[in-house]
Order: sequence, then C-alpha cells, then structure tokens
Amino acid sequence: MGWRFGHALADMKTLILGHTGGIGAALLRHLQDAGHEVTGLSRADGLELGDQNSIADAAEALRGQRFDLIFNATGGLVIDGHPPEKSIAQIDAKAMAAQFALNAIGVALLLRHFSPLMRPDSRAVFASLSARIGSITDNRLGGWISYRAAKAAQNQIVKTAAIEIARKQKQHIVVALHPGTVQTALTRDYADRYPTITPERAAGALLGVIEGLSPQDSGSFRDWKGKEIPW
Repeated sequence: MGWRFGHALADMKTLILGHTGGIGAALLRHLQDAGHEVTGLSRADGLELGDQNSIADAAEALRGQRFDLIFNATGGLVIDGHPPEKSIAQIDAKAMAAQFALNAIGVALLLRHFSPLMRPDSRAVFASLSARIGSITDNRLGGWISYRAAKAAQNQIVKTAAIEIARKQKQHIVVALHPGTVQTALTRDYADRYPTITPERAAGALLGVIEGLSPQDSGSFRDWKGKEIPW
C-alpha cells in the first residue's frame, strides 16, 4: 500500500482498538505484513469500553507515543444475550442502555482519551467502525432499534469530534466507516440474507479508503468501497 501519511515506512505507527476481533485481527495482519508498526489493545489488555477508568489507564500507558492511524474496531450486536429487537414491543431498557454504553458512549470515551495520541501537525486518522444500519436516511426496514440508535449516536459523536479536532489540527481526519457485512461472529446469525465479505477483504478495503481520505473528508461516514453514506 502506498500510504500517504507523510512519514517514512519505518516511522508509520498504528493503534488498533479491538485488535482481537474479526476485523481488528485482519487489520493487524494487513498492516504488519506491509511492514508497519502496530499496537493492539483489547479486553485481554484491560481495555473495557464500559469502564472509563480502564480506557483512561490504557491511553495513559501509551503517553508519549504518537500514531498516524488509530482504528477503533470495537463494537457489539448481541450483548448479554439480548438479540436485536424485531419490534418496538421488544425494547428492554437495560439491553438498550448496554448498546449505547458499548457502541456510542464507549466510542466517545475512546475519542476523548486516544485522539490526543494522533501525531500532531501531520496527517493522522482516527477511524471508527460504524454500520450502515445506523443511517437514519437509509432506514427502510425498521427493527433493530437499539443497535440502530446506538450506531446513529456514534455517528453524531464522530461528526462532532471531527469538527472540534479540526480546529486544533487541520490535517487530522476523523471518520466513521461501514465495513460491509463481514463474516465474523457478530454477523453469523444475521447475515444469511445478505452478501458477505471476509474480514481480510474488509480490512484491505477499509485501509484503502483511509489511504484516500483528505482533511476535507473528516467528519464523513463512508462504506468499505469509499462511498459516502447519508446520515
């Protein structure tokens, strides 16, 4: 890959949050195979998105390091055994709160604590996995209310953070990315009606999208083919 972060390959540094999941692990392999220096953090390392202190501690442990790419590959669909709702009648307050804690609030906390680790005064990217299902405009089927709403909230968080970060670092890029329907444990029980792609293909495509982003694209929501998704 012809990365255009403005640094020699030996200086390229990437941080993957959630590097043990299907997409996170594939991203790790792609980047390491390309010769990049990659750091990964996950629950196994004590990173728990429902615990703000664990997020702050994980970021503090990396203080002094700076990254050209920070990729948030965390997320969840079925949490604590609660599958996506098929109707409003199935909404459960605790299940909905858990969706927001992981897929929205958790992302906000990652941005708070890890975005300061983006390399200053240079092109650097903070990319967060979202989902097309979080698009309000694109919602034609209904259902999956908690997951949709949490991903829509994440998109707003990413958009708002991008505006603030650009005021201080004009070369920084903050984006939400839809990876496609990927063959992972998250989608195993729900992807039978949709064409799927492998984690390796998704990872390569997402890295290609990131490579082509400019600061003018910060705050956008894009799919794995680089096409902008309506909010």
